[in-house]
Amino acid sequence: MRRASRPRHGRTCSSPGRGRRASVEERTETHVKDIASIMTLAPVIPVLVIDDASTARPIAEALVAGGIRALEVTLRTPAALEVIAEMAKVEGAVVGAGTVTNEKQLQAAIDAGARFIVSPGLTEALGKPAIASGVPFLPGTANAADIMFGMDLGLSHFKFFPAEANGGIPALKALAAPFYQARFCPTGGVSLASAPNWLAIPEVLCVGGSWIVPRKVEDYAAITEAAKAASQLTA
Repeated sequence: MRRASRPRHGRTCSSPGRGRRASVEERTETHVKDIASIMTLAPVIPVLVIDDASTARPIAEALVAGGIRALEVTLRTPAALEVIAEMAKVEGAVVGAGTVTNEKQLQAAIDAGARFIVSPGLTEALGKPAIASGVPFLPGTANAADIMFGMDLGLSHFKFFPAEANGGIPALKALAAPFYQARFCPTGGVSLASAPNWLAIPEVLCVGGSWIVPRKVEDYAAITEAAKAASQLTA
């Protein structure tokens, strides 16, 4: 069976108006209606672990300035929900919550302003309310059973996690063959150097990476430069 083509990053399928270029805000709004379009905003979704909420807005501004708009704030620190709320105020940013593992965290993240949800794995207790919420959802999968369970719930887009520890590129290629209709975001051990190899897999829409923003932020200009490099990645 013929495989669906992969959409180009940062491009929309419809024009918001004739005779003019769509604004950043219009393009961003067009791209947050489902998880597939969020995954094609840029080749990389930065995985953010932020301890100090006062750095949230400047980090988001630096990332957006570098061409990275989909931002995954992991719920790994006490400040995470406040970070989501602050980053959501930044023009052009599409802020999501990562490391969501249960319904309580799901609701807290949505209440904080998360516009998409990422989880390290997939359970019925999380998957059903996440889908019912209507917020774009990217659950983690590690094997064929995970993907089949997700498809039974009506999902087709998944995080492959932990990507390198779970067999790397050969493992995902093997999984993608029988699940040709699924699309993936490999996360975990992916680097600037290895990202193009992951992106070369037809079923991969983007990768998740923590290298763009260090946990201890000291140089926002460096974040913008790292974001620029990430936003220009190709297979």
